[in-house]
Amino acid sequence: MSATRLSEDGISFVTERHLATLSTLSANGSIHAVPVGFTLHDGTAFVITTRSSQKVLNARRSGHATICQVEGAGWITLVGHAEVRDDPESIALAVTRYAARYRQPRVNPERVAIAVRVERILGSAGYVER
Repeated sequence: MSATRLSEDGISFVTERHLATLSTLSANGSIHAVPVGFTLHDGTAFVITTRSSQKVLNARRSGHATICQVEGAGWITLVGHAEVRDDPESIALAVTRYAARYRQPRVNPERVAIAVRVERILGSAGYVER
């Protein structure tokens, strides 16, 4: 993780119920941005999704992702290396954390987790420590 860290207000912001966007690179180099719920655990952001989704294909191919959460003038962007995890332990962790922040997700036998190892944090004043 970079020298920039979330402040206490930033941590609160990413634990409150807000949606975000996940941006990945498509095969043609364009940006693919989709709304997601995400959670943060030990420097890794998790997004649960279906294994055949475009975001999974993009994350597998490029290995990069950006998550941005915004509410009014407040925002936080998490940038890092993305990997798709399909092991039961990673999926269970991502689902448990998602349920705590948002709601219990529907059953999905095709579920995987995109794990973004946060390497850079950008954000509004008051949300990040430099």
